[in-house]
Amino acid sequence: QVQLVESGGGMAQAGGSLRLSCAASGDIKSVWKMGWERQVPGKQRESVAIMTDDGDISYGDSVKGRFTITRDNAKHTVALQMNNLKSEDTAVYYCYAAIRMNLDPRTIGYWGQGTQVTVSS
Repeated sequence: QVQLVESGGGMAQAGGSLRLSCAASGDIKSVWKMGWERQVPGKQRESVAIMTDDGDISYGDSVKGRFTITRDNAKHTVALQMNNLKSEDTAVYYCYAAIRMNLDPRTIGYWGQGTQVTVSS
């Protein structure tokens, strides 16, 4: 079984910074994509930042230039540095990973339990 454990998040003022971290554990053979999504109650979940195992990065338009994603392929971890936070960044942030398990040829998407980020203006 796979677990994605998130840490970080919390509260910040507009213009401030927060850092999210996520670690994947289990009988993992490889992790293809790893990154972050966010959701505001009543709205569709949106992709914030995704990074592939060979370094390709995709950011959501609303966070470009403010958020930076990094990952450690060997440790199956991903982090999101969020700078110049805005009130509209307030959401529950979910870690996402596309993982291939040992002895299983499939690549399956997994999500963490979510961590709240609240930005006050």
